[in-house]
Amino acid sequence: MRCPFCSDISTRVIDSRLAADGDQVRRRRKCAGCGERFTTYEVAELNMPPVVKSNNAREAFSEIKLRGGMLRALEKRPVATEEIESAIIRIKKNILSRGEREITSSLLGDIVMDELRKLDDVAYIRFASVYLSFNDLNEFRELIDRLEKDHISA
Repeated sequence: MRCPFCSDISTRVIDSRLAADGDQVRRRRKCAGCGERFTTYEVAELNMPPVVKSNNAREAFSEIKLRGGMLRALEKRPVATEEIESAIIRIKKNILSRGEREITSSLLGDIVMDELRKLDDVAYIRFASVYLSFNDLNEFRELIDRLEKDHISA
């Protein structure tokens, strides 16, 4: 592993533990060159199905885009990075468990919304407002009312 500070290739693992419900390995490393410490996360690389957009265009599944969308929704919210990473892993597992050769962007959006709802109500509303293309304040109110009703009945 190359050091992100000095680019030296001689780093060593000083601590290793499971993270994200056992789906990741978190490693603390120390650079032999500059002595800096940093953390890496190791995950299994999976072959994700391509995403079919609403205009029928197909594009490769992008974990970077998925994480970016979730992080925008979760910006300035009290959600730990490890919780976000666990949610991303659950989303990927959900997609793979379906066994489909392709996944529609609308299904992917629904899966992301379900995970965001578990993490943070405000992030869920933020994501929904973009994903569901709210046109007016009444659509916001309806979603918030449904969310409150679900919390009361839970």
